Amino acid sequence: MKTNNKTYHMSILALFIAIVIVQNFVPLFGYIPVGPLSITTIHITVIVAALVLGWKDGAFVGGVWGLITFIRAFVSPTSPIAPIVFTNPIVSIVPRILIGIVTAVVFYFVYKWWKNKTLAMVIASVIGSLVNTVLVLGLIYLLYHGQAANFYKVDMGQLLPYIMGLVVTNGVPEMILAGVVAPLIAAPLQKLVRKG
Repeated sequence: MKTNNKTYHMSILALFIAIVIVQNFVPLFGYIPVGPLSITTIHITVIVAALVLGWKDGAFVGGVWGLITFIRAFVSPTSPIAPIVFTNPIVSIVPRILIGIVTAVVFYFVYKWWKNKTLAMVIASVIGSLVNTVLVLGLIYLLYHGQAANFYKVDMGQLLPYIMGLVVTNGVPEMILAGVVAPLIAAPLQKLVRKG
């Protein structure tokens, strides 16, 4: 029986990894252009994996996304700034791994405190999404402020307000999307995984 549970668990994990791979390579599936912005949806898959399978598997799925981001920055960049910043694994991989860890940990503690699974999922999803946005943009600012200022065509004094603007224009829609969609997917999947 234990072997069957482990096989079932590995199948679910493989499914999440497959979804992340598809989201990275099918146009408009993982990155949705909205005017001058690009709304990321891949983080939702990582968040759902963390809510359903726990922090280790959430971190692993996030790591797969980060590794793809890292490799694509060299061979097929998704944006002009990608070869500058995402060739650094601290920017491309670490924030993605932390999405899974933070989401699962926040879910655990919020659920333990309030005993409301839906509320815990919504809060964990929003914070997991925020981790990605803040860490990626924060690391770009800290490690690549000169190149980022040139890329965004702003002077150094305007870079921080510009980055904060990106947190609002990109990060807020991504947080709202994660807070709504991830719990809707994760809640029934949690029941299925526990039955398996």
